[in-house]
Amino acid sequence: MSDPPIGSPETSAVPFHGPNCPVPLTDYPRIVPGHGGGGVLSAELVEQIFLPAFGRPGESGALRDSAVFSAHGGRLAFSTDSHVVRPLFFPGGSIGHLAVNGTVNDLAMSGADPIHLSAAFILEEGFSTADLKRIADDMGAAAEKAGVRIITGDTKVVDRGHGDGCYISTAGIGIVPDGIDIAPDRAVPGDAVIVSGTIGDHGMAVMSVREGLEFDAEIVSDCAPLNDMVSAMISECPDIHVLRDPTRGGLAASLNEIASASRCGIVLEETRLPVNDTVQSACEMLGLDPLLVACEGRLVCITPADTADALIQVMQSFEQGSRAAVVGTVVSDHAGMVVGRTAIGATRVITLPIGEQLPRIC
Repeated sequence: MSDPPIGSPETSAVPFHGPNCPVPLTDYPRIVPGHGGGGVLSAELVEQIFLPAFGRPGESGALRDSAVFSAHGGRLAFSTDSHVVRPLFFPGGSIGHLAVNGTVNDLAMSGADPIHLSAAFILEEGFSTADLKRIADDMGAAAEKAGVRIITGDTKVVDRGHGDGCYISTAGIGIVPDGIDIAPDRAVPGDAVIVSGTIGDHGMAVMSVREGLEFDAEIVSDCAPLNDMVSAMISECPDIHVLRDPTRGGLAASLNEIASASRCGIVLEETRLPVNDTVQSACEMLGLDPLLVACEGRLVCITPADTADALIQVMQSFEQGSRAAVVGTVVSDHAGMVVGRTAIGATRVITLPIGEQLPRIC
């Protein structure tokens, strides 16, 4: 039996009994790995420590991937990110590729055209200079592919045993075109939910190397810049409502953040999600949900339903969007929650992860 059209009464009025996962503890005397995982603990860290300290107490909802502000008669986007992936090199990329593409994509998710990056390195005493050159070369190649320049930076060295080889922090700045307003709180009922390609590739590529797993086909990270594709999407549909790249916490975290910020519900048709067979098998072997596994070259787009087909055509003209598909819809029911329809026709609440399934993957 074929799936009902997304947005039909069968998909928008989904019965469910609400979440039943345990409420996470909020009183942690010390930082745990989950505080960096992009889930509930990360949100609590931002809301309870950083926002009050930086003069923004009481702010709630999903924050943008980059800050957008006015300057010199125009609008700029600014973003910063840190990269602690282990191992440093993995199928399809390295920490150098991640450092550039991660920041470029954060800027692109605000509709900005990235122009300049900075890069700061924290190196452990004894780290291989050959590996550092390889990382730097990867960064240079990634920057050239994305059409940006790395124009400033810093280097620090810590004592042997007080680091893990190489950490990289990058920041970036871009220009937001006039009339573009892309933000997580702009999703409205009736919008289509599009993903640009297969999910979970990056996280499972890193884990396959870290755990020494072998499969019939190699799992390759999707790490890539998305700014050219986003620019073409905006040219086709300037009224795109939301763009997010599902990195830490995967697609589940991104959709939950959008639902919370927009105060809408989201219905996800899980049978329509593009997942590579090898990634699916790897997730099943490790007991993981592909919805919670990070991507580094994919995006989720929330757009008016009447623009979805045209946007998919644009996305499919790019390598990173070749498997773009409509996978859900925004609804007025169950505000702030994401509900999935499974392959057997059952429904489940897709919650924001508390911590992270896979540490040190970006």
